[in-house]
Amino acid sequence: MTAGPLAGRRIVVTRAERQSGGLRERLEHQGAEVLLLPTIEMVAPDSYVPLDAALRLPQQFHWLVVTSTNAVRVIGERLAALALDVQPLAQLRCAAVGPATAEAMRSIGLTVALMPERYVAEALAEALTDRARGQRVLLVRAAVARDVVPDALKAAGATVTVVDAYRTVVPADAVARARAVFGAHPLPDAVVFTSGSTVMHLLDVLREAGLVFPSEVACVSIGPVTSAALREAGLVARAEAVTATLDALVDTCVRLFAR
Repeated sequence: MTAGPLAGRRIVVTRAERQSGGLRERLEHQGAEVLLLPTIEMVAPDSYVPLDAALRLPQQFHWLVVTSTNAVRVIGERLAALALDVQPLAQLRCAAVGPATAEAMRSIGLTVALMPERYVAEALAEALTDRARGQRVLLVRAAVARDVVPDALKAAGATVTVVDAYRTVVPADAVARARAVFGAHPLPDAVVFTSGSTVMHLLDVLREAGLVFPSEVACVSIGPVTSAALREAGLVARAEAVTATLDALVDTCVRLFAR
């Protein structure tokens, strides 16, 4: 830990274990003590058959739309498992929900043609509506995701094929970690939430642990969708990132505790 504007602050990170490194490093660089409490874990969908079928015949689509870096990772893994070249898929026009997803797509050989100014599903749907009108769209995402994008595209006359790349579950050790973090003193200063799923899963874990979310602990949100999930859960986002990026999320923590 280094000296910095977050020195002396204890901040909980609720991201999946494999994704928490970048956020942890950024917070620690600002001096925070980071407590890892993953509330979600990515596992395989019920079946890879729909995704594999789409990857084998990408020429049936005009657009490839991806809404998370996890979905991109799975696309790359399935291409490798099926011994498929990325080039046929790279012929599609590709849309990413935000810069991290766009960078992940580029890393596997895809060119991103569209990324919205705001990194949320609503903005992605708005940006795609006119361009994808009357076209065939392949949407790769998490199972049980919000239907903002497919509903908007279908309403605009696009033919949308939605395939699941992964599911999110609660990690097996989440209850024990929650008791260690919230069942002892001192309590953390803040919890950072990077999705609505992390909000709901943390509250489920706390209930199972026989705990409640302490009112004195600040909730910091990565964006409006996550803030809405907090409100629906009866919590308040003490601060919300200006853009849905890890850098903006850390900056938000710095500003919150500089007040």
